[in-house]
Amino acid sequence: MKKENIRYLKKFSIRYKFVFLIFALQSFTCQSQQTMITPPYLQKGDTIALLATARKNIDDNLKPTIDLLHSWGLEAVIGSTIGLDYNQLAGTDEQRAADFQKQLDNPNIKAIWCVRGGYGTVRMLDLLDFTKFKQHPKWIIGFSDVTVLHNHLNTMGYKSIHGVMPVTIPRATPAAISSMKASLFGEPLSYSVGPDKMNRFGTATGELVGGNLSILYSLLGSPSAIDCKDKILFIEDLDEYLYHIDRMMMNLRRNGCIESLKGIVVGGMTKMKDNEVPWGKNAVEIIDDVTKKYNIPVIFNFPAGHIQDNRALIMGNTVTIDVNASGSTLTFKK
Repeated sequence: MKKENIRYLKKFSIRYKFVFLIFALQSFTCQSQQTMITPPYLQKGDTIALLATARKNIDDNLKPTIDLLHSWGLEAVIGSTIGLDYNQLAGTDEQRAADFQKQLDNPNIKAIWCVRGGYGTVRMLDLLDFTKFKQHPKWIIGFSDVTVLHNHLNTMGYKSIHGVMPVTIPRATPAAISSMKASLFGEPLSYSVGPDKMNRFGTATGELVGGNLSILYSLLGSPSAIDCKDKILFIEDLDEYLYHIDRMMMNLRRNGCIESLKGIVVGGMTKMKDNEVPWGKNAVEIIDDVTKKYNIPVIFNFPAGHIQDNRALIMGNTVTIDVNASGSTLTFKK
């Protein structure tokens, strides 16, 4: 082969590699800066579907929620999973998926409100088809086990609402309920929290992700696992052994999640359990211990999670947190 041809091939190869590198960087940047899609906010006259994705709901306990929706000018549709009894679950995986799919595909349903948590949402997740949801996005609402849906929707690029569920309405604080209404109707949303001795000061802006720590932990390595890079992570949990909290936090750290965050918001760590031989730290101290080497702001004791004052959080929304000696603020960008 002539020397001129060899030189040309080398130049072409270098140019090709350079173009490929630029394309790869642009692709990475687009993925990391994905613009989250906001489902349409609700208006009076809209309809919300109430259904179960996990634990069964066989009690006649939805009237307070239905009355609340009516007071907001909204209508309610009761899903076919309400009243189903399949051991712990609200019907088989196929039944729960079919109910969710029906409401997901119905353009007249503007939001799906999961009535309770427990366990089981992940079992039906892979039976769902989000094609029509992408054509007509709607709000998916709930907390605890519904974190499965929050995380999965986040990977798809859609916002959702972490907050009170129908079975918790009777014992929820007025502030928690009003924050849910503000989230659904697109009203300005921000929170101010008093100081906490464990807080770490600083200011950060990023996309809010997360939910129940146990669920986050269980989804790592799956297609529904969240990307932590440059995010604000919210975590809460209920009824876990303290060493489990440590194990889950260590997993997040070893997966590279914590070191890539811009900030952390810690909600209720409720009804934690210990062994006969004590672990030696409570849940908040465990989280502080695992995250303290990272120079990011952390809000502890935030009013969200398995507590009565479970304020609504728009997952996937850009938020700014400011933590200082006088307290903390969390503000959602419109």
